[in-house]
Amino acid sequence: MIKLREVVKSYGARRIVDDVSLTVDRGAVCALIGSSGSGKSTTLRLINRLIEPTAGAIEVAGEDTGRVPAETLRRRIGYVIQSVGLFPHWTVADNIATVPRLLKWPQARTFDRVRELLDLVRLDAAFAGKYPHELSGGQQQRVGVARALAADPDILLMDEPFGALDPITRTALRDEFQRIHERTKKTILFVTHDMDEALALADQVAIMEQGKILQAGSPRDVLDRPASDFVRALIGMSELGLKRLAVERVAAHMRRGESAAGEPVASSATLKEALSRMIETRTDRLPVRGGDGTSGVIRLADIVERK
Repeated sequence: MIKLREVVKSYGARRIVDDVSLTVDRGAVCALIGSSGSGKSTTLRLINRLIEPTAGAIEVAGEDTGRVPAETLRRRIGYVIQSVGLFPHWTVADNIATVPRLLKWPQARTFDRVRELLDLVRLDAAFAGKYPHELSGGQQQRVGVARALAADPDILLMDEPFGALDPITRTALRDEFQRIHERTKKTILFVTHDMDEALALADQVAIMEQGKILQAGSPRDVLDRPASDFVRALIGMSELGLKRLAVERVAAHMRRGESAAGEPVASSATLKEALSRMIETRTDRLPVRGGDGTSGVIRLADIVERK
């Protein structure tokens, strides 16, 4: 869905993005992570042509973005900017309806889409008439996501979507992010400084420093084979075992056909979550329940002896 080939963005002699190549498959979630000034946000802006590359090529769904009118391209790409950026003098409904109105959707269709998206981001219909200053930070972030999804884009770009939130709200919105992705199957590329966030949410992690991609791969690949000392430092090798548990799902380790007492853990839960539940309930096994009706057991030994 997204392909960058040897992309460069220079300002004078300084390369902000330096020979970046990256492929993001349709329906995948990719996290760009690195220190401040590493080129992550600039890479997002290059994809939707808020700025133009100095060299290289960018493709979206097989089309060279340089040959597509910028306005047409951006209507296929939802963009959640840092600090949300809602229009303060517009209601929530008006903010969500920004792109549908630019596209001259009929009023009834726009109204229905606003209601649908409020439901998707789990905001009551009464929020439609509120203004941004009446919302909490987490509620504003949900509205920002709804606005980005309003015209049903192929791609969602998110720049530090949870960065300014308190830990409790941040955790809740991460869960909502995963639920929304499961429902919409959008291709998502998001920027973060938080390695734990990248590992938990993404199918693919691309680590940037000084404008270059140092390593790109699945969370497990990055944890098992860090490409440099910088990547090792970003991971935090002292907590490597727990980080590995956080990227593996119970479904891959459950014993089908067995049973155990107690409150079931979801098959989609991470091994880290299952281990935490075992410690809390002082047990060495938990029943597992899958959304597809599958059931089984996860044992402490299965977590400790995983490969």
